[in-house]
Parts: sequence; structure tokens; C-alpha cells
Amino acid sequence: MATKAAPPFAMKQPDGAWSGISIALWKRIADREHLRFRLVETETVPDLLDGVANGTFDAGVAAVTVTAARARSVDFTQPFYNTGLGVAVPIHENPWVAIGRALLSFGFFQAVGVLLGFAMAVGFLIWVLERRKTEHFSGGAKGLGTSFWWSTIAMTQAGAAQNAPATLPGRIVAMGWMIASVIAIAVFTAGITSTLTRRGLEGAVHGFNDLRSVRVGAVASSATTDYLGRQRLSFRTYPDIQAGLSALQGGEIDAFVHDKPLLTWMVRNDFSSSVRVVDTSFGSESYAIVLPRSSALRPMLDLAVLDQVESDWWQQTLFETLGTARSR
Repeated sequence: MATKAAPPFAMKQPDGAWSGISIALWKRIADREHLRFRLVETETVPDLLDGVANGTFDAGVAAVTVTAARARSVDFTQPFYNTGLGVAVPIHENPWVAIGRALLSFGFFQAVGVLLGFAMAVGFLIWVLERRKTEHFSGGAKGLGTSFWWSTIAMTQAGAAQNAPATLPGRIVAMGWMIASVIAIAVFTAGITSTLTRRGLEGAVHGFNDLRSVRVGAVASSATTDYLGRQRLSFRTYPDIQAGLSALQGGEIDAFVHDKPLLTWMVRNDFSSSVRVVDTSFGSESYAIVLPRSSALRPMLDLAVLDQVESDWWQQTLFETLGTARSR
């Protein structure tokens, strides 16, 4: 039986014994089904999968994610734990860095573009209404430029009386625009203030989309890198979670992405003073026991896994280890 260290699902004790959520599940199934086994450690998940695929191992259990690519070479039992990807970030971030990222973000430029777009639309409408009746709006490009300028000035509530529309329809449009612009500017200001406050409190990353503007790390040859690749998101790779979190702690990257329960466990035990896990998750991952293709053990283990994950014992195990009873 192959396994790989993946706390808290598979943990090797100093005396060589194995424990953890996945190991406890397997031992309980083996006991109920009268299976004799010997645990063999592998260095990486690909090593575990390759060993099961080529017959070196009869099965594998740790925190192995079910993916389509992996299912082409091995079989999986019914999933015993469903989770998502989590993001670890430094606890402390330079506030000026957070402000700079907020002001250079796509959302900021998008908001500015929307405001300017409204100003240009109103300016064009004013020009259409006023160009034949008001001198400073008359003419082609010059009059249109004046109307655009006046609309932008009116939006900021500064000097709107100068070169204002003179006709009744133009003034009605101008009144509506000045009232609407007060609301637009207030919403824009509130949004920027909220963003800066949130980034100051939470750092530069508080969701998946923020990963596109920061330096991201992930464990090499993992389901996480497959997911990030599908999302067209650039990242650096590290041999394991420990190395990735150390790089995050040292400032080499701005965020580290991995399976959330494994990431949370590692941060809580080894990096709690300098790193935190963002209170969000994305993607969907399922852990299952790995079997060779067409394994005779598959029907029996499928039923055994379902029996265990629906039991009170399983819910209690999850709660005691992770503080949550969610598994499916």
C-alpha cells in the first residue's frame, strides 16, 4: 500500500508509524474487510501514481486528487473527501505596495473608463442639442471638444457654470448629468476606499482573480499546477508545501496555492507567525484511494469507503482533526 506524507491526511511519526485522516480510514477499511497490508512511502504523488499504475503497489492512499489525466492510467475509489484550493499570503504587507496594486488594478482602470465613457456620452448629447444655438458648442471638432470638456468638468462639480448649455433641453440633460455624477463619484470613491481598506487589512490577495496580478507559487507536478495552467495563470513551482511557504515567507512570491486543508495544516503548525490562509477557496478537488486499472478490489472498496464516510466515526475524525465535519 503506497502512501506519501501529506499532513493531516498522511503523517509519518518519528518511530516510522503512519497516522492521519486517510491512514485511519484505510486501517478501518482493512480491518473491516480483513485485508493484510504493508505501507510503503513514496517521495511524491507522481511516484505513488506510477507505482500503482505499473503494479509495484496494489493501492495508494494519502491526499491524492482525482483528475481526468490521472484516471487515464489508474482507477480511483469513491471519493472520501471533497475540498478546494486555498491561498496562503504573508501576514504583513507594505501598505504602499497594497495601495499601488489597488490603483494599478484592472478594476480601477475599468471604473475610470466607465466614468469617462458616461462623461463622453453626455458631452456628445449636449453638443447635439446645443451646437446650432450656443456659440461655444458650435462647430465640429472644436464644439464637440468643448462639450466633452464641459461634461467632464460638470462631473467633478467644479466650474460647471462656465460655458454651460443655454437651451432648455440642454439644461435638462445637464441637470440630470450633474445629479447622476454626484452619485457616480460617491460610488467610485466608496469603492476605492473599500478596496484600499480591504487590501490594508487582508493584503493584496483575497480571491482567485487577485492572483493574476501577483507572483504565485505552487507544488510542482500537482493537481494545483494543472488547475492554474488551465486558468492561464503564471506561477513558480516548488518541490513541496514547505518550500513554497518558505519562499512566500522570504518574499520570493506573493501567494502560494495548494489544497486548502493541507495548506491550512502546514501554516497553522509551522508558519502561523508570518503566513495566513485567505478565507476563500476555489476549484473543486476530491481525494480517493488509488487502484490499478480494473482492480478486483474496486467494488469492495467503493462500498467500504461509502460506509465509512457516512458514519459518525468519520464525521468525528474530521471534526477532531480539521475542526469541520464536511467530507462530501
